[in-house]
Amino acid sequence: MQNKTRCAWCEKDDLYRNYHDNEWGKPIYDDETIFEFLILETFQAGLSWYTVLAKRENFRSAFDNFDLLKIANYSEEKIAELTEDAGIIRNKLKIKATVTNAQVFIKVQEEFGTFSKYIWGFVDGKPIDNQPKTLSEVKATTPNSDALSKDLKKRGFKFVGSTVVYAHMQATGMVNDHVMDCWTRK
Repeated sequence: MQNKTRCAWCEKDDLYRNYHDNEWGKPIYDDETIFEFLILETFQAGLSWYTVLAKRENFRSAFDNFDLLKIANYSEEKIAELTEDAGIIRNKLKIKATVTNAQVFIKVQEEFGTFSKYIWGFVDGKPIDNQPKTLSEVKATTPNSDALSKDLKKRGFKFVGSTVVYAHMQATGMVNDHVMDCWTRK
């Protein structure tokens, strides 16, 4: 893994390199994985992605394998239980937002057929390839993430500011921000 040229942000350790090499920036069209990344990105708000990535399996266990329908129906007791789970980020507002986001996610599915169809509509159904030469050329937000963030908020989603949304777009391959000499572009 170490002998490949990668985006510099992922060279912290093998957890980051593996995520970069096998997931980050690869187009995702299935609602289950899009929802997982949405949960993880909203917990990342104000924290480092590495913090969330290191706790990903704990999140998977705590949030019923990211089962959308189960999460949408979490009780106050389940929310309280999650705020005591040391394996995840125990931010009560983010935990409650996850329940709200699951409920709204379902409404979007009902309206558009799939959440994927809805969200990919913000990039005309195909990844935007920004072709950055260096990490300094990678933006934190774009007009697309601004528009998507605004629409998500209007629909009732929480913790979906433009920076969080752009990170989600990068993670799910809606945009390709791998630097030009990164081996994943080959």
